[in-house]
Amino acid sequence: MARAIWTGYISFGLVSVPVGLFSATEEHEVDFHQFQRGTSDRIRYKRVNERTGREVDFDKIVKGHDVGGGEYVIVEQDELADIAPGKSRSLEISRFVDLDEVDPIHFQKSYYLAPSDDQNTSSYALLRDALAKTNRAGIASFVMRGKEYLAAIRADGKVLVLETMFFADEIRDPAKELGTLPAKAGSGKQLSMAVDLVEAMSGEWRPSDYKDTYTERVKKLVESKHKGKEVVFTEEEPEATPVNDLVTQLRASVEAARSRRQSGGKTTKKTTTKKTTAKKTAAKKTAAKKTAKKKSAGRAA
Repeated sequence: MARAIWTGYISFGLVSVPVGLFSATEEHEVDFHQFQRGTSDRIRYKRVNERTGREVDFDKIVKGHDVGGGEYVIVEQDELADIAPGKSRSLEISRFVDLDEVDPIHFQKSYYLAPSDDQNTSSYALLRDALAKTNRAGIASFVMRGKEYLAAIRADGKVLVLETMFFADEIRDPAKELGTLPAKAGSGKQLSMAVDLVEAMSGEWRPSDYKDTYTERVKKLVESKHKGKEVVFTEEEPEATPVNDLVTQLRASVEAARSRRQSGGKTTKKTTTKKTTAKKTAAKKTAAKKTAKKKSAGRAA
């Protein structure tokens, strides 16, 4: 069984349930070390005293906060723990909210919560089932590794899941960060076709349908280089669709999406591209014919 990274108590009302916190996710990526180019010499990082140039043991390092003017306030780890002795062991739910009302932008990282002992499993199950039945999440806060977290506790099957969350003032205002954004969509026809495309491409959420293809390519690259081979991946970079070609591309995309759905999703991206290109060619030919007719009419006049 995995080891809890935090232990404490979920409190709601006058009820407290001992729980352990476990990582719910793990990232799969290829690990790389750093080397000096042209050598097999590893690059290492050390904690060094910037004045003496000597390496410093970890247990001799303390934290200091910059208060300006080159002055720092030194704070010991014990002092940080002492200012919130209860919060470091308590997950106190202050409110239950409708889970659908929480904007996903607030969610940070997922953890599993499990009962810490066999005597309190019924209390754990009671909270879990009540949350599932009401589609609610318990909003709580707690301290872990010297930082206070806002958290949402929700039910997921047989387990309680804790989502660490960003506080409101940690979420950036898009208007300030991004500047001017489009006020509204294009023409009514464009919006209607965009909605048709969304509907045509809609389906059930199946997480297993999605794979980390980039990591697989990195693994293949490493494996091939290890064998002395060279790997070349070819892929066209996307280009912005011209505004005057938007309706044509939307129409072709809708047709391609519907075709994929009818064939069970077997139509490849390459086929879609061919269909799109065919539509482009047809549109160009039609425009050329119209231009030729106008010129003929002009000469006749």
